[in-house]
Amino acid sequence: MGIRFDGVTVAYDGTVVLDALDLTVAPGEVMALLGPSGSGKTTALRAVAGFVRPASGRVFLGDRDVTDLPPHRRGIGMVVQSYALFPHLRVEDNVAFGLKARRVPRAEIRTRVAEALDLTGMAAHARRHPRELSGGQQQRVAIARALAVRPDVLLLDEPLSALDARLRSGMLTELARLHRELPDVTMLYVTHDQVEALTLADRIAVMDRARLQACGTPRELYRAPADAFTASFVGGANLLPVTVDGKGARFAGTHVELDTTAAAAGARATLCVRPHLVGVGDGPNRLTGTLAEIQWRGATHRLYVDVGGHQVMADVRELREPPGLGDAVTLHFAPEDAVLLPAGVGDE
Repeated sequence: MGIRFDGVTVAYDGTVVLDALDLTVAPGEVMALLGPSGSGKTTALRAVAGFVRPASGRVFLGDRDVTDLPPHRRGIGMVVQSYALFPHLRVEDNVAFGLKARRVPRAEIRTRVAEALDLTGMAAHARRHPRELSGGQQQRVAIARALAVRPDVLLLDEPLSALDARLRSGMLTELARLHRELPDVTMLYVTHDQVEALTLADRIAVMDRARLQACGTPRELYRAPADAFTASFVGGANLLPVTVDGKGARFAGTHVELDTTAAAAGARATLCVRPHLVGVGDGPNRLTGTLAEIQWRGATHRLYVDVGGHQVMADVRELREPPGLGDAVTLHFAPEDAVLLPAGVGDE
């Protein structure tokens, strides 16, 4: 069962927090809603869940218009960042809660609880209380509870934000496995973390200031973003102001080669190139500047180079003898690794 937003607008006290959203999530697809705080992504999820009512537009689950249905009649599962487990109930009883509310027969409840706990790797902890579990284990219980009702649609609202980096990585692996084992379940996944979106989603809907900015596969949005905001929010990017000069563009007084067929000569635009595609030393599209900052990141160094008053980032393999602050540094990038975007420089 898929999800469809048909011109959905939500407003609080006259302030629009979701503006005319048109978006379709295919059956069995994982769609990530990615954006900063206040972008409208959680409001969109809550509109699907039935916790907020649109001021205009309709919400569909499959062919069914659910805009006016209460949450308990929509047949969805939901996982939130705070786990929302009952501390006085054992794991198995937390997982059974939604089934009991739906008056599922007792024998079937036992079967479904066992299946959900086995699917999430929590069968051995069925008799424990939430306080006896780690954060990652508690989130698995929350996911098991959502899956026990056998939803066609699973909503996940920042489900990993309360976990540390190691646990987040492990839970991403588990969620990807669940997606493979439950290919018919449609997932709407809200996050502000680009790594989660790139890792898990079949497609990403990028939200900003209550509106949908772009939608596509992770590869499409990463390699060919449509605008500076999408480029900066999906993976991080160098976004440099240029002027198209026919066979390329000029940046900080230097000619660089790239595909400019979509822009007119003399037009102002933004050059987008990912930091890991910027090299140090001689090569095509050379840019020379001064090292303003250097960060060691384990396997790589990130260089921040001032080129004509603009910061250019380069992620390079760990340097045995890194340059010093103030040193002259030459960078380069291949023409095919650069994308020309509409004028307007975003931040990383």
